[in-house]
Amino acid sequence: MNIERLQEIRPDQTAALLAIWESSVRATHAFLSETDIAELKGLVPEYFGAVDLWIARGDGEEIMGFAGIAGDMLAMLFVRAQARGQGVGRALVAQALGQGVTRLDVNEQNPQAVGFYEHMGFIVTGRSALDGQGKPFPLLHMRLKTATKARPTHPA
Repeated sequence: MNIERLQEIRPDQTAALLAIWESSVRATHAFLSETDIAELKGLVPEYFGAVDLWIARGDGEEIMGFAGIAGDMLAMLFVRAQARGQGVGRALVAQALGQGVTRLDVNEQNPQAVGFYEHMGFIVTGRSALDGQGKPFPLLHMRLKTATKARPTHPA
């Protein structure tokens, strides 16, 4: 697997990324209606321009998943449904951590993603009742768990 940053997104890549997004959403976001998916799909290309976009390519050069990073936030992570469980998400999160990511938001109604991020070292720090579009899809705010520092001991 190869992880690379997309400097510019060609129209054919936009189509491929949207197909991955939809495949991933349909596999993990059972709480969304067809109308919700259609509305979000129309917004996704706009979000590509607001993030540093990283892609994971398989051996055949096919894009298997992508991550979007905005500052210290993992703004998006989507893996083609057929590629789930093959390390694509782990590789993209590792790349994101290397880019300084320390926080993310995840749909509370997507327990697989919540568990995945917890496994990757994130902890829940808060909750919002609405998603970024103001819809009633609660978000969990997560941050990278930091090692606790031992308190210095002072001689008595």
